[in-house]
Amino acid sequence: MEISTLLIANRSEIAIRIARAASDLGIRTVAIYSEDDQDNLHLRVADETAALAGAGPNAYLDVNNIISIAKARGCDAIHPGYGFLSERVDFAERCREEGLIFIGPREEHLSLFGDKTAARNTAENIGIPVLRGINHAVSAEEAKEFFEKISPNHVIIKALAGGGGRGTRVVTAIDEIEALYDRCKSEATAAFGREEVYVEEFIPRAQHIEVQILGDNDGKVIQLGERECSYQRRYQKMIEIAPAPFLNNKLRNKITQAALNFAEHVRYNNLGTFEFLVDVSDDHHEERFAFIETNARLQVEHTVTEAVTGVDLVQTQIQLSEGASLASLGLDGSSIHPRGYAIQTRVNMEKFASDGSLLPASGSLSAYEAPSGPGVRTDGFGYAGYQNTNAFDSLLAKVICHTTTENFCDAITRSKRALSEFRIQGIDTNIVILHKILDHEDFRAGNGHTRWIDEHMTELLSTTTPPPQRHIVVDQPSPRVQDGHAGAKIESNDPLALFAYDAKTKTIQSASNEENSEGSNNGPDGTIGLVAPIQGTIISIDVTVGEIVALGQPLAVLEAMKMEHVITAEHSGVVRKITMAHGDVVREGYPIVFIEESDDVGDGEEITGGEGTDPDYIRPDLQETLNRHALTLDENRPEAVAKRKARGFRMPRQNIEQLVDPESFQEYWPLIVAKQHTRHDINNLRKNTPADGLIAGTASVNGDLFEDEVSRTMVVSYDYTVLAGTQGRRGHYKQDRIYEMAQRFKLPVILFSEGGGGRPGDDDTGPRVAADTHTFTQFSKLSGLVPLVGVNHGRCFAGNTALLACCDVIIASKGSTIAMGGPAMIEGGGLGIYTPEEVGPMSFQVPNGVVDILVEDEEESVEVAKKYLSYFQGDLTEWEVSDQRTLRHVVPENRVRLYDMREVIWTLADKDSVLEIREKFGVGIITAFIRIEGKPMGVIANNPHHLAGAIDSDGADKGARFLQLCDAFDIPVLSLMDCPGIMVGPDVEKTALVRHCVRMFNTGANLTTPLFGVIVRKAYGLGVQAMCGASTLVGFFTVAWPTAEFAGMNIEGAVKLGHRNVIAAIQDTDERKKEFDRRVAAAYEDARAINAATGGGIDDVIDPAETRTWIANSLRRLPPIPVREGKKYSYIDTW
Repeated sequence: MEISTLLIANRSEIAIRIARAASDLGIRTVAIYSEDDQDNLHLRVADETAALAGAGPNAYLDVNNIISIAKARGCDAIHPGYGFLSERVDFAERCREEGLIFIGPREEHLSLFGDKTAARNTAENIGIPVLRGINHAVSAEEAKEFFEKISPNHVIIKALAGGGGRGTRVVTAIDEIEALYDRCKSEATAAFGREEVYVEEFIPRAQHIEVQILGDNDGKVIQLGERECSYQRRYQKMIEIAPAPFLNNKLRNKITQAALNFAEHVRYNNLGTFEFLVDVSDDHHEERFAFIETNARLQVEHTVTEAVTGVDLVQTQIQLSEGASLASLGLDGSSIHPRGYAIQTRVNMEKFASDGSLLPASGSLSAYEAPSGPGVRTDGFGYAGYQNTNAFDSLLAKVICHTTTENFCDAITRSKRALSEFRIQGIDTNIVILHKILDHEDFRAGNGHTRWIDEHMTELLSTTTPPPQRHIVVDQPSPRVQDGHAGAKIESNDPLALFAYDAKTKTIQSASNEENSEGSNNGPDGTIGLVAPIQGTIISIDVTVGEIVALGQPLAVLEAMKMEHVITAEHSGVVRKITMAHGDVVREGYPIVFIEESDDVGDGEEITGGEGTDPDYIRPDLQETLNRHALTLDENRPEAVAKRKARGFRMPRQNIEQLVDPESFQEYWPLIVAKQHTRHDINNLRKNTPADGLIAGTASVNGDLFEDEVSRTMVVSYDYTVLAGTQGRRGHYKQDRIYEMAQRFKLPVILFSEGGGGRPGDDDTGPRVAADTHTFTQFSKLSGLVPLVGVNHGRCFAGNTALLACCDVIIASKGSTIAMGGPAMIEGGGLGIYTPEEVGPMSFQVPNGVVDILVEDEEESVEVAKKYLSYFQGDLTEWEVSDQRTLRHVVPENRVRLYDMREVIWTLADKDSVLEIREKFGVGIITAFIRIEGKPMGVIANNPHHLAGAIDSDGADKGARFLQLCDAFDIPVLSLMDCPGIMVGPDVEKTALVRHCVRMFNTGANLTTPLFGVIVRKAYGLGVQAMCGASTLVGFFTVAWPTAEFAGMNIEGAVKLGHRNVIAAIQDTDERKKEFDRRVAAAYEDARAINAATGGGIDDVIDPAETRTWIANSLRRLPPIPVREGKKYSYIDTW
């Protein structure tokens, strides 16, 4: 059943979280509130609100009232969030009876896991370890008996229902039981509406590990990894981490498998958390774990799992409740792997007494500015002016920080940064304590446990320098005085009052005005006046008479010509007189504040200027800028990320992050949005069309290998999550800027091209010519000037394809489909109906030569792009070489036996330096980039496995284009030759071989980059000439291996043609055959390199093991490459 309207049976941050998730799914929401909660922010986020009867938590536990509101407002579902009614089976039953969908597990699961003792029994029955305990609700007497039974171990009393540490206490002495028993019952009743408690063994040193489970109505269950929740204060979690950073993989697998087994056994559906304790006590050398409970609901700490998996758990809850399967949501489990680490810190409204006891904090928030930036998410409900009530939970906000690296300390650093940016004024919070925990060596080393905070509270409360805070207090106004005004003082706010004043004073002499308005500019004895530096309007007086001020402290602000001037104290002292007030216009040089100087005032520290004194302070204008930029980041686009990951794809920014050097990406024009203002409001465009679907900027690539001058790169990536990566007006405008910069500053371009081509939905201002964009012209002008690297994963059509096809190289993943027209264009042309994947799959775009390099996935495509670009960036200083002696045996002595030319290439090249181009197209020619002693080179080689190495049309096209590419960027070329000639026959002539094959003649003969020739075996006629620039004398050297053989054409054919008459004159057939064979054998002997070389034409016949030496030495003999201002050639042929 599809949900249209959802009632949120909760409050504050979790209600906001649910409302946002529902809104993004197109579901209307109704928020409820108690009488004392009517100013809560969650009411502003929902579409409708409804008042509950009563105040405090009890109002949110009123099942009848909530059901009535849901029906009255036309709701078809209720989301309980966490706490309150989230695990109440009676509430779920009422929802079903009233025809409402309960967003959560089925009733049998709520019943089972709502009774923790029943859950323990089930776990035991299926072989999952549990702690010793009593598996039913207990009385105080039963609790005492259990305590005595397991002594000297301690006991923990726990609420039978609910979770989150409510109704939980540790008992260390038997005389504590009655009081703690009553306290637990009271808390359980208030939190969950049930007073029952049970008891179990308490582990003094335990890590709290929980596993996130998802299940659908078909019985499919998956796990999304574990979280560590060991950092608790009196069993209330304060910090949560995903995944558990210090859990060994063997134990991790045992725990997650136990959770999965349990969930599968009960056919668990929807969202749930299976919780375990790991005993890390000193007396346990082997880690043991035990199941403790299942929370059959959404958890407070669900956020960290969302961060590392990219799965929106709240939306998934809703979709599963609508009947969706995990498979339909793209959640089969196998493709979900945590990436990096995420830490959640709970910011609570509370303060600590010196003895570590907790005191609730109340008051009104005078400032609330949440942190932001890369990898930072804040779920909260605060705002300036919010009046706190102690009737509810003290949680104010959750700060979630995610890093994609495998270094846990990176996540800690980001969390500390985020907390230090959190500006909260008016109510005390625990931020300082959270910061100290994160900064503690035990946290970094994984030495925490569930009682760690309680044991270290004295240390955490010790007086050390607190983390930086962003608090600003601005004092206001002062009484109005009359002296020193410039011109007349008009008691009116009317902006036209000056004209009335002008008419009134026309008859008065202007010379007398100044005299009559003078007034005294003398202050009290012993004071010094601070004067106005310019005539202007006083907009604030920031001190009062009698106030002590320090050197540099701001005293007043005046405005002149739309600029504000701050007047600061020139010495420390006491304010004795103020002559001006807010709104007065003061003359230049008139004293505003009189100060009595004193050296004994205050601490004598100089103040260098108000709000600007803290360099880390984020001003509102900057915060607005940061917030606006944050809309473009993946962490603030969870729905887009989830959809992308559900398809098994990465976000563009992930590819860019992998591609560029750390912190080097400088993004251009991130704040533009799609030009669709007649269809959408600006906030919608900012949220849904960030950067107009095109991320671009400068960066360094391979900076660890090359200097800044050559590692600088322009990166452009279409964003398929924005309007299917289509090309919008502003995206084109941005690209015009980017490609012009690339041309002017000679920046290589790496283009991620995935997208649907032209966008028809942008605003039009009337009829227009659609072909007047500059983008394609600007991009094509880069050809031959800088390397153009095209990368694609997914669908690429029309205009996106045009840009991709203009690149020097196309790197595409197996999941790509690339075509000049997509399905809509094909159908519109009356040419049939196809799926996108049928239009341009890799099954034919690779062998037909469109795609140069086929890779497995996006990650590999980025690595290949970096490797490809490196050949154009220069030499490497370190390399490894293979044993060159093996080259002596690569080519068999038997001249007709095949061998692998690629083995020759791999052996000659530096290890791991080979990158083959267009491997599956024109397979008779091998083209690749390699390095020799770190120096980049191109390779063209005959492939004896295809037509014995003969050159056909595709091979000629492939080889000629590769030579052109290398020549354009002055990359020397190595030609490895084993060619029996140009391929012959009617079938190949039909391919226009005549024209195609000589492309290699024209290209090779006109090369200006050095050509090195090595003849490995056959060097026959026109074919081998095509491989060496039309002559063996073109290259810097041409050498042959002993296995080489030379002939003007096929030797058997040459004998037949050259000696036809002589052979024909022999009448006896057998004798004729013998003569033919003799002449052929003689020709082969003459053709051997060692014999052919006696006539010159090659530079030497060499030991194959010396080939690399010939190449390396020749590279050293080359003159410096000339510095070019422009292109060497107009462009590089795309084919």
